[in-house]
Formats: sequence, structure tokens, C-alpha cells
Amino acid sequence: MAGGRQFRRDAFSLWLEAPLVIAMRCQEMGFAALTGSTQNTTEMTRMVTEKMAAATESVVAANFALAKAVMTAASPETTARAVSTAALKPYGKRVRSNVRRLAKKKT
Repeated sequence: MAGGRQFRRDAFSLWLEAPLVIAMRCQEMGFAALTGSTQNTTEMTRMVTEKMAAATESVVAANFALAKAVMTAASPETTARAVSTAALKPYGKRVRSNVRRLAKKKT
């Protein structure tokens, strides 16, 4: 059951922080568009490459978790929990990192 709580906490945290990152990035891109800054392209490039890396990491982590669960003959509930937790972790890590980075950035 502890794994279920961890997954719920991670999912809830991601649900709260992802829109915050989107809002901060939109604000930054809006200011860049108004001022003609090149910061806009830097942030957009970073945004896309981070999403691609997180998706790749998520797929690899989910596959490893599934393989481990199959090899240990885990129950379907345990398998689902392990795979979903592993798949969510890379996204959560990047979102938390972006919240910290964008929050301390001065516009």
C-alpha cells in the first residue's frame, strides 16, 4: 500500500506543478516576444528536448519495471503500480527541476 501512496503523491505533485511550469514559460515567452529577446528560442528548445528525454526515460523505466515484475511473478496490482510509478518518475523529476529553475529566474 505504501507504493500506492507514493504514486498518488507523485501524480498529485505533477498535477499541481506542471501547469505552474507552463504558466511561467508562457509568461517568459510573452516577455521575450515583447522585447525581441532571443531567450524565447532557448526556452522553447529546452522545453522540447526535455519532453523528448522524459518520454524516452519514461518508456525505458516502465519496460524495466514490467520486466522485473514478470520475472518475479508479481501480482497484476503490484505490476501496475510498479510500472506506473516508474513511468511517472522522469516527468516528475523534470517538472520539479523546472519549477525551481523558473521560479528563481529574474525576468
